[in-house]
Amino acid sequence: MTDPETSSKSSLAPHELWRGVRESARSDAFGGGLLLAATVFALVCANTPAVDMYEALRDTKIGPAALHLDLSVGQWAADGLLAIFFFVVGLELKEEFVAGKLRDPKTAALPIAAAVGGVVVPAVIYTLIARSSSGEALQGWAIPTATDIAFAVAVLAVVARGLPSALRVFLLTLAIVDDLIAITIIAVFYAQGLQLQWLLLALVPLALFTVLVQRGVLTWWLLAPLGAATWALVHLSGVHATVAGVLLGFTVPVVATARARVSTTTTEDGEPIYNGFTAYLADQWGIFSTLVAVPVFAFFSAGVTVGGLEGMSKALADPITLGIIVGLVVGKPVGIVGTSFVLSRLPSFQLDPSLRWPEMVGMGFVAGVGFTVSLLVGELAFGSSSVADEHVKIGVLMGSFVAAVFGAVILGVRGRQLKSATSQTETAGS
Repeated sequence: MTDPETSSKSSLAPHELWRGVRESARSDAFGGGLLLAATVFALVCANTPAVDMYEALRDTKIGPAALHLDLSVGQWAADGLLAIFFFVVGLELKEEFVAGKLRDPKTAALPIAAAVGGVVVPAVIYTLIARSSSGEALQGWAIPTATDIAFAVAVLAVVARGLPSALRVFLLTLAIVDDLIAITIIAVFYAQGLQLQWLLLALVPLALFTVLVQRGVLTWWLLAPLGAATWALVHLSGVHATVAGVLLGFTVPVVATARARVSTTTTEDGEPIYNGFTAYLADQWGIFSTLVAVPVFAFFSAGVTVGGLEGMSKALADPITLGIIVGLVVGKPVGIVGTSFVLSRLPSFQLDPSLRWPEMVGMGFVAGVGFTVSLLVGELAFGSSSVADEHVKIGVLMGSFVAAVFGAVILGVRGRQLKSATSQTETAGS
């Protein structure tokens, strides 16, 4: 017979279990691991007898045709679920600009400039390589410009022991700015058949959403329909629907006010500590983004049929694939580290004193993990399930993998060197 007291001690209460899930979802390594698992599962499905079932599920259309929302499951993942990911990105971007690392121009100047270099150099490299092919290949110039925050920070989390904490701050700032540039590129260069009337009409639910959150309203049955209407109208306008997520995130107040505030903790005296809505909503929706939105998108986007050695060699001979790989593996670190090195010689741009160039080189390679946004740009540039898009996926997967391995090895070796030096110093001092 089970002792009730022992049973209660050995089992977790529902709120404790949920707390554990939340803490895991906030972990950089966990988010990256989940993304990697979804990617591997997609590759297995696409290269085994399960491919027919995988493609049938991905291409199944659902949604109201009258509203032009009869999208495939894969499109819902890219346009719908990823909009939630970009909503969280929008919240984090606004918080960084108003109250975070990007608020102080002097602190943010170098990683911002490095992010720009990390966009320009890969785009130039890709363009130079793609010029040898047809004009269509040039449409993918923006594919190797993106840094995947989830994967990049996860790689850094695994090998960060002994490394300065400023390295993570630099990478996060760089990746945030990189996302902002990527969002702008998607909105400007990959809008398809822009219909201005729908875009203008989207301002109506967006304005109502803004008024409500600024007045402190967090009622889901009011905000969710307005957010969905904004997303649908932006989708109809020809601008990629993920931009709606960013716009909605930008409307949320950062600083706690008498109207717009939420209490999540208390002081030792029991007084409530108030936060703005951005931190609260980013925490709430970030869990869904980590556990569902990004992994599901990865599962439906990364499933490329390689076709054995013959298919791989054919893909690697394509300037699209080659341009992406070289752009991510070479262009990213050269653009980021080169820009940082040149500008750090100027008085207005200062590198954190705890950082050294070996760590910066390793971080530059880690920033070459372009996964999520790179796959999205590839679909926008060449269309889903096209031959070019299949080669894009191979290029993004191989380029991101090689960049991650190079970065992890460099940072791992550097971390051990720093830990060894610290231990020797402590031994000498004692």
